[in-house]
Amino acid sequence: MSNLDAFLAMIGTSEGTRAIPNSDDGYRVIVGSTPQKPFLFDSYADHPRVRVHLRPDLVSSAAGRYQILERYYDAYKATLGLKDFSPKSQDAIAVQMIREKGAFADVAAGRFDEAVARCAGLWASLPGNDYGQHQNALVSLRQAFAEAGGVFA
Repeated sequence: MSNLDAFLAMIGTSEGTRAIPNSDDGYRVIVGSTPQKPFLFDSYADHPRVRVHLRPDLVSSAAGRYQILERYYDAYKATLGLKDFSPKSQDAIAVQMIREKGAFADVAAGRFDEAVARCAGLWASLPGNDYGQHQNALVSLRQAFAEAGGVFA
């Protein structure tokens, strides 16, 4: 497995999607799911476009392994020429987001901490953002990366 694949797996672990039963390794998860109460979508034809009230001040349309918001899916669908919300399309979006943050070379080279810092604004579960949601510790993310076959610089 490449460092990119390991980094993508780490994001899915950090976002909690990979832990959801029967979720195709997180690709079918709707925001708010837990292992005890999975909330999954049935078709990869399109983003599920479900809005979930997570708390009074937070409504989210996040879905899939990387918890991609509906509006971002629509934008990337157009720019990347995607046909659906399949695992391949979700991966393509996540990779493009990593590229746009300037973290692709860090990921490929195993500069894990630097890559996470650059991507912190993309995923609420990564440390170093200001979303006001739960952030995972860098040490646990390093472990997830290594367990997925990632190699550190």
